[in-house]
Amino acid sequence: MASSSPDSPDSPAVNPYTAAGVDTAAGDLAVELMKSAVRRTHGPEVRGGVGGFAGLFDASALRAYDKPLLATSTDGVGTKVAIAQAIDKHDTIGLDLVGMVVDDIVVVGARPLFMTDYIACGKVFPERIADIVRGIAQGAAETGTALVGGETAEHPGLLGINDYDVAGAATGVVEADRVLGAERVREGDVVLALASSGLHSNGYSLVRHIVAGAGIQYGDRAPDLGAHGTTWGEALLEPTRLYTRALLRLIAETDDAVHALSHVTGGGIAANLARVLPQGTWAEVDRSTWSPPPVFRVLADLGDLDLQATEGTWNLGIGFLAVVAAEKAGAAASALTAEGIATWQVGVVRTGERPAGDFEQGAKGVDGGAVRLVGAYSDNDGAK
Repeated sequence: MASSSPDSPDSPAVNPYTAAGVDTAAGDLAVELMKSAVRRTHGPEVRGGVGGFAGLFDASALRAYDKPLLATSTDGVGTKVAIAQAIDKHDTIGLDLVGMVVDDIVVVGARPLFMTDYIACGKVFPERIADIVRGIAQGAAETGTALVGGETAEHPGLLGINDYDVAGAATGVVEADRVLGAERVREGDVVLALASSGLHSNGYSLVRHIVAGAGIQYGDRAPDLGAHGTTWGEALLEPTRLYTRALLRLIAETDDAVHALSHVTGGGIAANLARVLPQGTWAEVDRSTWSPPPVFRVLADLGDLDLQATEGTWNLGIGFLAVVAAEKAGAAASALTAEGIATWQVGVVRTGERPAGDFEQGAKGVDGGAVRLVGAYSDNDGAK
């Protein structure tokens, strides 16, 4: 039998979009692989299922609020994705995305309702995309957030074949007279620290710079960073801790004890706490109350850095800060610790003349309070 030439009328037509490098069939397969994980985040409020042009969420429950305020947040994971790509492990990046987006909503006391995601990649590998979205769905389920939609975009020629980036946006709701923030904070309030699970998703450009400078490969064993057999890549991909459910329970069960919350992300401890304190107040965060976990110490040593030099970049073991009424601080710390999140007092909110020295004065365009870290870190060999 004679073979047909490319120009033969019997030859299958070549999709010009496929010829340009975009594989729509791979995208459809990725959706099929992730469908069940996404559906598990859906309660009766979600309408229309997976695959629509827009996600639908029944907002009837908002009628129970006297004055519902919608809270929204958007973020990404940053260059942490480069490590996932380097070791071909993509099932935890989605948890990081949920942590960066949904936990920002909780800062104002809002309960998350729904979330969408966006993945841009050089080429769609269906299993890889499905792994990422399964992680997002896992985090959404753990925080009580419906994953109602998303988009995967293939960008050949702009991104490398194995490159991708992720972003997300979420919406939540809070009663107007229950919004947390600087206006609730009072002199004498106690600042509680909630332990992080590690680096979370900030400061990875510095992490990658240090690792590269030390000649370390992500597949190399890292006995100082975890259990026997853990590689550098695996240790550095430790997912962001999710605080949503624990904090919402604390807010609901402690009768106005929580006045303000701060998510310790880019900018570090002092700058993020300063954002949620009122003008004219100040606080000193006592370093001696905790010991930064090994990952921070090992990286700082490799980079020939003092830990204090990294305070504006890494969370150093504190993922969230809660400003609470002094008389309820002990109960709040115990409640969070019982939830599996080590929590301890690091400072007190003050007014009036503050001590001489360098304080962080607000951040991210917020003219808030003033914060500085004081003392020396504890020398014990682990986090609080």
